[in-house]
This record gives sequence, C-alpha cells and structure tokens, in this order.
Amino acid sequence: MSIELDFGAVLAQWPLLLQGIAWTAGLTAVSTVAGLGLGIAAAWARNEGPLPLRWTVGLYVELIRNTPFIIQLFFVFFGLPALGVQLSPAWASVLAMVVNLSAYATEIIRAGIRATPRGQIEAAQSLAMAPAQIFLHVVLPPALRRVWPALVSQVIIVMLGSSVCGQISTEELSYAANLIQSRNFRAFEAFIIAAAIYLALSVGLRHLLNRLGARWLGGAHG
Repeated sequence: MSIELDFGAVLAQWPLLLQGIAWTAGLTAVSTVAGLGLGIAAAWARNEGPLPLRWTVGLYVELIRNTPFIIQLFFVFFGLPALGVQLSPAWASVLAMVVNLSAYATEIIRAGIRATPRGQIEAAQSLAMAPAQIFLHVVLPPALRRVWPALVSQVIIVMLGSSVCGQISTEELSYAANLIQSRNFRAFEAFIIAAAIYLALSVGLRHLLNRLGARWLGGAHG
C-alpha cells in the first residue's frame, strides 16, 4: 500500500494557516498578560490577605487545577449564557485561558514569594516602607526571578491548550487545520503541518519570554 503525501495542498491554504497562527498568538498574548497579573494578585491574597479571601482564592485554585481546560471552556461559553452572560467564541476563549493560567500561576508565584528570606522583609520594614511597597519592590521581583522558568512553561502549556478553543469555533490554528483537511481531505498533512507550527510557536515563545524575563527581572533564565 503506497501513500502519496501532498503537503502542497495544505500549504496552498496559507491564508487560513496565517489567520490561525495570528489568532493563537493573540489569544496567548492577552491571556498571558491578564493571567499573570491575576496570578500575582491571587498569590498575594493567598499569602497576605484576610482569611476569607485566602480560602476563596484557595478554592478557586483547587477547582481550576483539578478540572480539564475543555470543561472550563465549555462552562464559560455554554454555561454562562444561562446566567445571562453571553460571550463571543473569542472572548470566551480568552476568559477561559486567563482563568486557567492564573490558577496555576498563583501557586507558582506563591512558591517564589514564600522563598523570600525573612530578613529582606524585616530590613524593608525597618526603612518604614509600606506593605504594598515591600511586596512590589522587595518581595515580588526576586520571587518572579526564581519561578520565571516555571511560569514560562505554564504559559506555553496554555498556548498549546488553546487548540481546544476551535471546539467553540474560535478560529485558532487547530481550527484552521481542521477546516483545511475538511476541504481537501489531507488530514495527515494538515495536522503534521499544524504540529510543526505549534512546535515553532512554543520554541519561539519560550525564547521570547526568557529574553523578556532576563531584561525585566535581571537574571531570569530557563
């Protein structure tokens, strides 16, 4: 049995592939900024917040970390309309990705915060620094530096997880690959090319985030 591969039939649909790449990159960029920001706030709440807030954030983290991303996505897109919240596929994807990333980022960042030497905090307190100043200038930067490689890996996992957003018609890369193979029946070639693109995106994103971490945090590596 001979198999004739025709990657040209897939590459001929390059506008769809480029559109899928753009959607995947956009979803990842927005969810990374919002997810890490929310993760920092939640990590502070779990460490320094009042007890009810700690319990609330802890419950949120456990709920998200112990349920599949696709279920979270379906809940946002199909479940929230029952509560009167109607979101487009794109916004539902962004919200689900932000919620997912922030839950994992919370625990990663919290681990970095808890590793901060107590002496650094006491020294900052002796200088009459406000608690917010201590957190933002003394605790957070070295904490992020310690855990940056883990955060980068988690962002990449979320980027790859965006492939299921095509299930609600978000026009990301896997959606584009599936649409192409439905037109020319070249499923093997379409998904091989999609896999290669995801690999390139992952490598490129890791390199970019490591460079940004090294520039902003002065020592992040991965």
